[in-house]
Amino acid sequence: MKCAWKPLALACSLVIGIYAYMTQSGLLELLSPSAAETPYNLLVQGFREGHLSLAKEVPAEFIHLADPYDPTANDLYRVPPHRMLDLSYYKGRLYLYFGITPALILFWPFVALTGHYLFQRQAVAIFCSLGFLASAGLLRAIWRRYFAEIRVGVLTAGMLALGLATGVPALLSEADVYQVPISCGYMLTMLALVAIWCALHEPERSCRWLALASVVYGLAVGARPNLLFGAVILLVPVAQAWHERRQIGALLIAATGPIVLIGLGLLLYNALRFDNPFEFGMHYALAGERQVTRQLFSLHYLWFNFRVFFLEPARWSTLSPYIREAAVPLLPAGYAQVRNPYGILTNIPLVWMALAVPLAWRSQPGQAALILRWFVTAVALLFGACALTIGLFWSASFRYEVDFLPALILLAVVGILGLEHALAGRLVWRRAARWGWGLMLGFSVAFNLLASVEHYAEAHSNLGTILLRKGHVREAVSQFEQALRIDPDYNEALINLGSTLLQMGQVQEAIARYEQAVRIHPGSPEAYNNLGVALAHLGRVQEAIENWRQALRINPGYADARRNLEIALGQTGNPKDAGNR
Repeated sequence: MKCAWKPLALACSLVIGIYAYMTQSGLLELLSPSAAETPYNLLVQGFREGHLSLAKEVPAEFIHLADPYDPTANDLYRVPPHRMLDLSYYKGRLYLYFGITPALILFWPFVALTGHYLFQRQAVAIFCSLGFLASAGLLRAIWRRYFAEIRVGVLTAGMLALGLATGVPALLSEADVYQVPISCGYMLTMLALVAIWCALHEPERSCRWLALASVVYGLAVGARPNLLFGAVILLVPVAQAWHERRQIGALLIAATGPIVLIGLGLLLYNALRFDNPFEFGMHYALAGERQVTRQLFSLHYLWFNFRVFFLEPARWSTLSPYIREAAVPLLPAGYAQVRNPYGILTNIPLVWMALAVPLAWRSQPGQAALILRWFVTAVALLFGACALTIGLFWSASFRYEVDFLPALILLAVVGILGLEHALAGRLVWRRAARWGWGLMLGFSVAFNLLASVEHYAEAHSNLGTILLRKGHVREAVSQFEQALRIDPDYNEALINLGSTLLQMGQVQEAIARYEQAVRIHPGSPEAYNNLGVALAHLGRVQEAIENWRQALRINPGYADARRNLEIALGQTGNPKDAGNR
């Protein structure tokens, strides 16, 4: 026990070092002229000026649009130089629909103390590091109180899992405005679990700890409103006291009072901004799809999201980064999009160790077993409530899994400790079990790290697209090539690079890129269409026609391919063959 801190400190240092190395700005931050121009800092500037909107002027031409929420009408304003993508527009002002908490607890204090603005990538790294340290400290407390006889190496492996198998690496590899509230919510939910642990184990100070948990969880809801129903964990110490026939009045006030006050503050904040206490601004967001009439949460989405978040296996490749997105089922009516989907049951097998959690308290003495069971119940409720809520949402992304995956990984690590304890006197079985969970842990960590690599390629490809729109052709080529060095199979980068080379007059090089895209992604209509365009530049019209027809076989509604085919057939004297695919 005396030297146990050394491997644990090494594990924590390793995880935070990996976080620092992996952290990269997302596209919106890369396009911002400075940290002061990023959304959360614009919100802080607005607060300091005495209003709730962003300190950002709305272009006069935008204000006079007939329908500012029409994606076609606002397209030019969502990109540089206006950079209004995913900002909320209401009554002539711009707002942030992302949670207010990060601005209050980090961005505003930072600029007040230093006079400088914090980049969003730095905020994400800070929140993720603190969230990991909170979960690591919680795991160490569980080990010391209930499983001190288990080797520290097992605990060290568990800490690595808490740091690297929870989806956090994916947040850091694309740290932007979207990741700020998610990482903040992750940190605060872990800190709330720490306070609940203390409330369960220190009855004489349980009211203080529970009040602190309520404050912290209320702030988590301020960062990620969809975490609201996870607040049920605040009632676990109250239920424990009731079960032990202790007075629960003060505990109930401590559990509900602070979070209710914070909730009322959030409702007032919404009402002052959008004239509706329950409107956070998503319906007024300026995005690629119209949001105003969108149904954001529905039971209709639940089964689809369950498949995406839990069941769909990733596709594997022999080329770096080896992991490809999972196949996406047919989208339900009204559903928006799926981005980087990976099912955790099939791709992060460590989570199956959560089934061993009952072993953690079976061999504990009576009172200790009860307290540990209460805490595990709180963690399970946090996982279940947050997973169910995000399962009702109209969109899916791997980054959303950070709302519930850390709690599930914590349960899995507690399950490992319980299994190790249960097999203490059976060396052969214990060794076999250790090999089993060790392989699952190693695979889960490797998957998380590899899955985050694709985000680096995506960031470079997106930046290349924006540079191309601004006329910086050679810089765009450099970004596309960098994306392909990271992920040689990245379809979007292959197509974009081909289009840029074609624009530069390098037709043969463009054809080579399109042919590579067709070979790797035979289901991509864009690749066939663009290959047809490049071939037509060289006068190879019949080959171009075949590629456009193939694009239409894949996607009969592909307007660009149909238009190109009709023009080519008209020039060859066979316009009636346009419909013959």
